[in-house]
Amino acid sequence: MEKILIVEDEPAMLMGLRDNLEFEGYKVFTARTGKEGLASAAQHSPNLILLDIMLPEIDGLELLKQLRAAGQTTPVIMLTARSRELDKVRGLELGADDYITKPFSVRELLARIKAVLRRTRDKAPKLQTYTFAKIEIDFRRSIAKKKGNIIPLSYFEQEILRCLIGHKEEPVSRNQLLDEVWGLDLFPTTRTIDNHIVKLRQKLEDDPKNPRHILTVHGIGYKFVD
Repeated sequence: MEKILIVEDEPAMLMGLRDNLEFEGYKVFTARTGKEGLASAAQHSPNLILLDIMLPEIDGLELLKQLRAAGQTTPVIMLTARSRELDKVRGLELGADDYITKPFSVRELLARIKAVLRRTRDKAPKLQTYTFAKIEIDFRRSIAKKKGNIIPLSYFEQEILRCLIGHKEEPVSRNQLLDEVWGLDLFPTTRTIDNHIVKLRQKLEDDPKNPRHILTVHGIGYKFVD
């Protein structure tokens, strides 16, 4: 579950953003001042920060400056009611990844969040090999080796497995899998994930009907354990 920190001092805006993001499956943390935002960023290590410019104690631009000076590379989307070009340029110069001007639609914000998170994931080095329970996964060759047998993996099977291993022991929702593997804003049906999971279990699990590694998390999706 990806984590988003919202730093916003308007209670109604903060509550609305939190509710919409939680509905989309994100784990949300909130802060109403710049100082609270700095503390929360250090404590929770979010995957993305939504940062208002106009904040008490420390404004959003100064907060961003301090985050980057401390070596934090967390993606930041600036939220601002200002229309002056200078504020947008200053935010980008300080290291913001995107900005959106109030008022904005929830749909636009969600699209921007997904785009920034996807760019961040694409920059991360991909897992090349992994071994568990005497099974060797070679993502470079799209194969698994089990008990001396070579088992071919389809592109989507291996990418689903790579995603689950990347979030090892954490529940991963079907929509998150679709987003990370397919990279689409208009997803195929979540049944697509279930079908690939069945095939992965048949190939890798000793007892596919009672899996030990690719587990179902009811009401959410799946998780991988060694």
